[in-house]
Amino acid sequence: MVEDTYVLGHSKQELRRLMLQAENLRPITMRLLREAGLAPGMRVVDLGCGVGDVALLAAEIVGPTGTVIAIDRNPTAIIAARARANAAGHANIEFVEGNASEVARSGTCDLAIGRYVLVHQSDPVALIRAAATHVRPGGAIAFHEVFLMGTWWSYPSVPLWQQTSDLINKTFGSVVTHPDAGARMIEHFHNAGLPLPSLFSETPVGGGPNSPLYPWAAETFRTLLPRAEDVGLVKPGEIDIDSLEDRLRQAVTAVHGQIGFAHQHCGWAKV
Repeated sequence: MVEDTYVLGHSKQELRRLMLQAENLRPITMRLLREAGLAPGMRVVDLGCGVGDVALLAAEIVGPTGTVIAIDRNPTAIIAARARANAAGHANIEFVEGNASEVARSGTCDLAIGRYVLVHQSDPVALIRAAATHVRPGGAIAFHEVFLMGTWWSYPSVPLWQQTSDLINKTFGSVVTHPDAGARMIEHFHNAGLPLPSLFSETPVGGGPNSPLYPWAAETFRTLLPRAEDVGLVKPGEIDIDSLEDRLRQAVTAVHGQIGFAHQHCGWAKV
């Protein structure tokens, strides 16, 4: 299976952005893991683990009697993830470098989980089928995906917030094949030959001077900016990226605004 180009790259700056993102996504992913039935002593595989955020969450739940297998094709991400697991004292995580769709499938896991992985696949259905091969009969597969289309809301209207979100989603749309994968889980699970998934959606919401949404949005666009310039969405030097976080904060707080980030779609099914 061929993956789309990973537009966010794997720089040290991007790995830091992933950790910032993880703090915002933690409660949503934890809800998904628990709704999918993850419990102490279980065995779970994290597909496309990145710097290990989901693997660390899963390790908290399964505890020392459980096991987490974390797979990622990028060696830099694996190194960072392993170091974070060691620092957190999680000896129950095994990190494997490789393509999540090609690593040997044991069929012994209680859960296969992927976060923000279907949007980067040229064939999301193939990855869902591959996820199912890791899981024992009666186990579950689960995905937490981001909806990379449209414009994020703000009330009262904050044009800078909406413009930033529009540029982020258009930049993603210039490279990812399935920016709407999270909104098509029923279709993708069906085409993978799996049962109808249970679904929920949450939207990170914020406002005020201390919202973590400003740095999350600004650092996401910082990473995407070279691509946005390459495809002509912005002119070189047009965006003052270093001041974007503060400008977003000032624009939202000036109108006592409330903002929404990208929709998060979560789904899981027994296999």
